[in-house]
Amino acid sequence: QQGVVVVLPLPPGQCSEVCVWQRGSRETVCQPNVELQAGVWLQSTLPCTEEVLPCGDTCDRRLSCGKHTCSMRCHRGGCETCRQEVEKECRCGKYRKLMPCHRDFLCDSKCPKTRSCQRHQCRRKCCPGNCPPCDQSCGRSLGCRNHKCPSGCHPGSCYPCPEQVEVKCSCGSSVLSVPCGRERSTKPPRCKETCRCPPSCHHPSREPHRCHILPCPPCRQPCQRPRPRCTHTCPLPCHDLVTVKSQQVRLAGPWEQPSAPAFVQKALPCAPCAVPIPTACFGEHEVSAVPCHRQGRFSCSQPCGRPLTCGNHTCSRECHLVTPGNKCEECAEPCLLPRPPGCSHRCSLRCHPSLCPPCGSMTKQRCYCRIIVLFIDCTKWTSADAKTKVELGSCNNQCPKELACGHRCKQVCHPGVCEEKCQQKVKVRCPCKRIKKEFLCSDQCAVQCDDACKDQKKKVSQVKEAELKAAQEEEQKKLQVFLFVFVPVAGALMSAGAYYLLNAP
Repeated sequence: QQGVVVVLPLPPGQCSEVCVWQRGSRETVCQPNVELQAGVWLQSTLPCTEEVLPCGDTCDRRLSCGKHTCSMRCHRGGCETCRQEVEKECRCGKYRKLMPCHRDFLCDSKCPKTRSCQRHQCRRKCCPGNCPPCDQSCGRSLGCRNHKCPSGCHPGSCYPCPEQVEVKCSCGSSVLSVPCGRERSTKPPRCKETCRCPPSCHHPSREPHRCHILPCPPCRQPCQRPRPRCTHTCPLPCHDLVTVKSQQVRLAGPWEQPSAPAFVQKALPCAPCAVPIPTACFGEHEVSAVPCHRQGRFSCSQPCGRPLTCGNHTCSRECHLVTPGNKCEECAEPCLLPRPPGCSHRCSLRCHPSLCPPCGSMTKQRCYCRIIVLFIDCTKWTSADAKTKVELGSCNNQCPKELACGHRCKQVCHPGVCEEKCQQKVKVRCPCKRIKKEFLCSDQCAVQCDDACKDQKKKVSQVKEAELKAAQEEEQKKLQVFLFVFVPVAGALMSAGAYYLLNAP
């Protein structure tokens, strides 16, 4: 019944407890020593029924902070928390502060890093850097666009939607199960039932066709509606719902959006009745088949052809109905009746059945000499004889033409060629110009020199020979003077040049 005390020799200051193993028990009880000498705890052996009293020394056990020791007296049980003030650094390492050792220092700064989901920030106070996983729900729309992801927030793509939806035909007889989201691209199953959609036109029933998803095809049955103005029915296909382009307001630019759809469905009225009915034209030129809605006489687009009041032409208007307010046109053509010989003017009246009035215009023509323009009454000119026409065409001035001799014609302006016999007087001289006589231009003769002319010619020749001889003698004298002066001067210059050349060093 007595315990065994084991005394462990240890270095001083490293252990303050003695472990006691009791017989019959598997536990080891560690108690503080009372006295330590030379590194050995001194213990006394006591019965196990007696309680070991505290030694009264300082506890000095290492506290839970791992840095300080307990400063209390030797005591039973655990030590209290460390209350020593130390400078602590916050968990994220941004701030430092003096505070009790047992308290943790957490600052108020929130972590700006993105969590593992790559979508949300950490936002944890004083985060040391090891951000925890995101605790929010994903909530992103799945590929089906009908449901949202129920998983926690995660990076990357979400898993496909696990739901299943049914795709039905129009009447609901055929059903097909597909994954959620595939119903938009999946064609409805084929149905062998007949389409049950009611008709959208005036016909009592649609043309029989199978069940389908898209809108029913347009009705192709004949319209057969009675027309209000005739006894025929409309033979065209049904046109109660026809897709036509809508009349939209013109947009000011690409930034404006159209306010109405480009195509709309609307009911069109029945087309005009086109049943052909034989009908004669207004002028009864032909009989053609006219559509029923245009029943009645018509214009065949040919010229009318009815004679006009002038009696020379016919109506050129398009075939028309003659009424008191819609008569044939009045002839606006010029008169085309033949004019009197020599008259080049047209009749001033419009086309008429009677004879034309006398011409009141003036004829413009040049006189025979082609200088003056004459204005002659056309009626007077066409009714005159040949002699009177010659008088009317003359300007009564002297003829400006030249004869072969070079003189001007003396006659009054006349037609044809001028007379060649010139009656003008001219003066004729002899070859020496001393004798002068007058003759008619047409009777012109030559004048010969007499003896006096010959003597005068001889004297003139003698005077010219004397002047020529005197000029030659004067030229000879000038040459002699030049030689007399130039030769001595040239000899002196040559001598000076020779002397200079000989005496040169």
